[in-house]
Amino acid sequence: QLQLVESGGGLVQPGGSLTLSCVVSGLSLDNYRISWFRQSPGQLREGVACAVSTYGPTYYADSVKGRFTISRDNAKNTASLQMTNLKTEDTGVYYCAADLDGCWSPSYWGQGTQVTVSS
Repeated sequence: QLQLVESGGGLVQPGGSLTLSCVVSGLSLDNYRISWFRQSPGQLREGVACAVSTYGPTYYADSVKGRFTISRDNAKNTASLQMTNLKTEDTGVYYCAADLDGCWSPSYWGQGTQVTVSS
């Protein structure tokens, strides 16, 4: 059973940066796709980034392209989401997720970490 724990959320001003971390345990991350989702107040949960493998393709939602970078370290069983030039609309709970087959309907979820972008 794969378990994911996020950390690194917090309060940041618009234009600032924040890096979220995800520690994976229970199984090796090697064969899993890692994704980050977010749920903003009053909105549905949306996928923002996905890394298929360590050196494989990455995918991003249009709203975060050029500002967010997903990375993963299979040797350490970790993943991260580097967020720059943050906007107020980036506020939400961010979730790390994993799946064997795809990016956007993951089987395993973390508990989420709150990111608030506000002046």
